[in-house]
Amino acid sequence: MHMSDALVSVPTALSFWGITAVTSAYASSKIKQEYHEDKSIPFMGVMGAFVFALQMVNFAIPATGSSGHFAGGFLLAMLLGPNAAFLVMASVLFIQALFFADGGLLALGCNIFNMGFIPAYVIYPLFKALTEKNKFFIWLGGALSLLLGSVMVSMQTVLSGISELPFSKMLMLMVGIHILIGIFEGLITIGAYQLINSYKLQTVNNNNTVKPYFGLGIVTVIIASIFSLFASSKPDGLEWSIYRILGRESEPESVKGIFHEMASVVQNKISILPDYNFGGGESFLGTSIAGITGAVLTLIVAASIGYAVNKMSK
Repeated sequence: MHMSDALVSVPTALSFWGITAVTSAYASSKIKQEYHEDKSIPFMGVMGAFVFALQMVNFAIPATGSSGHFAGGFLLAMLLGPNAAFLVMASVLFIQALFFADGGLLALGCNIFNMGFIPAYVIYPLFKALTEKNKFFIWLGGALSLLLGSVMVSMQTVLSGISELPFSKMLMLMVGIHILIGIFEGLITIGAYQLINSYKLQTVNNNNTVKPYFGLGIVTVIIASIFSLFASSKPDGLEWSIYRILGRESEPESVKGIFHEMASVVQNKISILPDYNFGGGESFLGTSIAGITGAVLTLIVAASIGYAVNKMSK
């Protein structure tokens, strides 16, 4: 559900970049109060790497010709709290856009809002108490986070004036396909939460913070380097919806100005492994290296944010 720059106008892009900047400042100020010990910082980094790896594994949606991938925003909120979850998801999406050309640079603010803000600050507060009572609400929270994000994508394309993507058709297709993807999102959220929460509890009760995170790191490397090789090549829910409306496999024709061109040039220059491979190719080695590289970069960025905020609080 990563939006490309072709789907957003400059005013829409700048508006959501502004929301992202304000929310990042707010989240950082709150983390100063919440994270008082250095042991919390590695967990932010490892969780960022874990979500990055899982997002690489697209799974086919039966009988649709589409695929979906885990988003992970609600999982992060449950394990890290909403403020750290937002910053970690922002780190994941930043690495994906900058180094792997997954999602546009102009559209990055929109993507962070859809996959970071909504699960952390909208869905999680509604379901926080309920998730402690019944696993069903963990599933529902994950599914609704994805579904509401798909609604926001439709609204952002309308705000951007993309006339080739009428709101009613876009909304119907996006909601329809993401209901199906949301089923898997919820199931993965439950499984991952049970697995990772056990590591988190070990860390809280264990002075040795390295050992529990090492196991989760190994799982992350396996997902990024091996499971990613079996990812579905079918278009994801957003691409599938656009193709169905346009009747062709391409992006909508939109007016692109200097900002779109500048963002494209920067992204092409910096993307070291576009489309998670060597030069946009399809080699197994390239996919594995991209997965490991992205996971490591995300770990560094997410942990660095936690470290910097923690030091400022002291």
